[in-house]
Amino acid sequence: MSLTGFYIFCRWLHFGALMSLAGAGIFTTLLAPARYRARLSVRFRLLIQISCWLTLFTTLLLLSAQTGLMGDGWRDMINADVWAAVLQTGFGRVWQLQCVLAMLGCLTLLLQGRLRQQMMLLCALLQLAGLAFVGHAAILDGWLGALQRGNQIVHLLAAAFWAGGLWPVALLMREARNATWRYEAIKTMMRYSRYGHLAVALAIISGVLAALLLLGWPLVSFRLYSQLLLLKTLLVAAMVAIALFNRYWLVPRFQRSGERAQHNFVIATLVEVALAALALLSVSLFATLEPA
Repeated sequence: MSLTGFYIFCRWLHFGALMSLAGAGIFTTLLAPARYRARLSVRFRLLIQISCWLTLFTTLLLLSAQTGLMGDGWRDMINADVWAAVLQTGFGRVWQLQCVLAMLGCLTLLLQGRLRQQMMLLCALLQLAGLAFVGHAAILDGWLGALQRGNQIVHLLAAAFWAGGLWPVALLMREARNATWRYEAIKTMMRYSRYGHLAVALAIISGVLAALLLLGWPLVSFRLYSQLLLLKTLLVAAMVAIALFNRYWLVPRFQRSGERAQHNFVIATLVEVALAALALLSVSLFATLEPA
């Protein structure tokens, strides 16, 4: 594997892990009813632990890969002089903070109760916001640069709510079969659905604005960056279609069709997760290309 390919793979894993961590934290801290939060944090324990450690691991790997890319390849990933130079760049300064936040996120696993969930979510959200200050999201200067970074923060947080919440929803569908916790599980999912409409709208609007700031008009050209952007747009459109199908076709049929409709809902949600993974892969490819 080339160093560029390694960087793309690490970036894809990092985005996925960080969004999963934020999504799980949003459910256990904000969306679940108060009496259900402790139970849900136990149910999501494995997802949270894997996402937390994978976020830290990929944060360190991305810093190493970026060091190699700024140097002469794989051999400069262990060159102290190159590391010192990279850490003085804008990327290096931001990524040092990302490493600290990722480590703090893992340390929150040692805490107990609601404090752990709140601190973990805070670390995840700050890391997502920090991604707006590196790469293409930090190209512009002045007031346009401030607009670009602010817009990117909105885009990342909205996308994390939407895409990061898909796997928890699939897990909650199984929880809803438990008569003891059915009401709480359904209420949590309904809250996600209600606020998810806003998250999807914000993700789409901010995504369009981000593309306009980078590429101008027209957005689509023969450049690879533009073509990958079109692919991501099609993937997001498919995700929206599935989300609407789930919410307005399958959910009203839960009582009438029972387990069949619920099974189809889970399958459709997992397809949406797969599409989100492909969209994140396209975003990871963006980082290695020139937008203009």
